[in-house]
Amino acid sequence: MLLSGNPSVQRRRKGAELDAALLDAAWDELVERGYDAFTMDAVASRAQAARTVLYRRWSTKQDLVKAAIRNRGFQQTIEVPDTGSLRGDLIQFMNNANGSRAQKGIALLSRLGALYSDTGTNLGELRQGLVEARSEAIDRMLQRAVDRGEIDPAKLTPRVRSVAFDLFLHELMMTMRPVSSTAIADIIDEIFLPLVRVA
Repeated sequence: MLLSGNPSVQRRRKGAELDAALLDAAWDELVERGYDAFTMDAVASRAQAARTVLYRRWSTKQDLVKAAIRNRGFQQTIEVPDTGSLRGDLIQFMNNANGSRAQKGIALLSRLGALYSDTGTNLGELRQGLVEARSEAIDRMLQRAVDRGEIDPAKLTPRVRSVAFDLFLHELMMTMRPVSSTAIADIIDEIFLPLVRVA
């Protein structure tokens, strides 16, 4: 009898494919159960992998959770708007980020209190893992605006570069619902653009 004809016999995963399956299973467990109920055994079971395989890669629950959060951030495909103006790009970008996926991520980060106390990690460090792709997209929009002469590159300190999206995330976290189009426009028009415009 050929093993390949038996649906109960699974192809053995390894390398990046196995890592991806484990991290996806960890993310799903985290979203569904939260950090306090998250277990290595549940992740191994969900991924249909041996616990030893999991422990060889991440020796603690905390390491696995942080890796799953970073991995989820790297998986994000971010559309970079090109409306012809920085204002238009940022407004469209924030409206695109306003979906349920962003709200789920923020809700999850806010429920990881035990992880913060267990590891000394803070919300900002974990948030960075989720928004890294967005930071690259913002950098592209800012560079195009510099090239068009809209903004002064000397004013783009690290804090200024991130302030618009940081305020957007703050609004999202405080309300736990989509940020209004008025609030998005206020963040861009009243705070961000005055900081970076060419004098």
